[in-house]
Amino acid sequence: MTIKKRGRVTSLAAGRPPTVQKPKSISRKATKALINAHHVLEKRKAQAIAKGDRAAEVAIESEIDALGGIEKYQLASLQGQRLDRGGDSSRVLMEWLNSMDSTISSPAGAHLKMLEVGALSTKNACSASGIFDMERIDLNSQSDGILQQDFMERPLPDDDSERFDIISLSLVLNFVPDAIGRGAMLLRTLDFLKQPSAQYSSSLQNFFPSLFMVLPAPCVINSRYMNESRLEAIMNALGYVKAHSKITQRLVYYLWVRKSGAQLPPATFTKTELRSGRSRNNFAVVLSGSSG
Repeated sequence: MTIKKRGRVTSLAAGRPPTVQKPKSISRKATKALINAHHVLEKRKAQAIAKGDRAAEVAIESEIDALGGIEKYQLASLQGQRLDRGGDSSRVLMEWLNSMDSTISSPAGAHLKMLEVGALSTKNACSASGIFDMERIDLNSQSDGILQQDFMERPLPDDDSERFDIISLSLVLNFVPDAIGRGAMLLRTLDFLKQPSAQYSSSLQNFFPSLFMVLPAPCVINSRYMNESRLEAIMNALGYVKAHSKITQRLVYYLWVRKSGAQLPPATFTKTELRSGRSRNNFAVVLSGSSG
């Protein structure tokens, strides 16, 4: 069943900066402060662009440059991927998959196919597992083995041979600069995932086809417009069921298994306040309708 998207599709290039190689070490405190500052400025920049306020956009770009520009942001982002700072979120996925008793392989006996969006490395836990045939994409690839591509502009698959058993969105959704774009990204994952199939063994059906999603913990636990039940309702409307989750002080991890097509009639989730308080952030996902 083909899932058609409605509404605006936001390019990832509007939100997630590119990556660079061989970062120099900076302190954890400096890393956090720099990333937070850039998040605020990038959000203000996206708002200025949406309003057509070129003067404000230029002023904000100057503030970003004063912080060291995208290069410093990239350095801080990659610093957080170091193993001694809890990097490589795919290790959590592999812990979940390794809990299976049976051999993990596709219905035809071949490796399962994974699409890793926003890939930083070709040597993470999923890549090293030998379980997956990996396809990695990033907005600005700095490494062989990572295709430079925007997921929101990736050509739609012609058939199942071009679809995947699992898609990874690790610290990607939060870089999309607006709530409508985040909803469009989640909806678009359905185009690239295989349909639920009885060809998967009974144990594999508990894990595939699926979406592995990682977000900064405050996006869910301290947002004005998002909480755990709201996120689950959105994902359920898209046909996903939560198979596993893990919440740490910094990150939230989810494995969403696709069990059906998106709801009909099209589901709509607006930006609705769920928590009050001046300390809340404004992370939200707007789902403006889908069909499947």
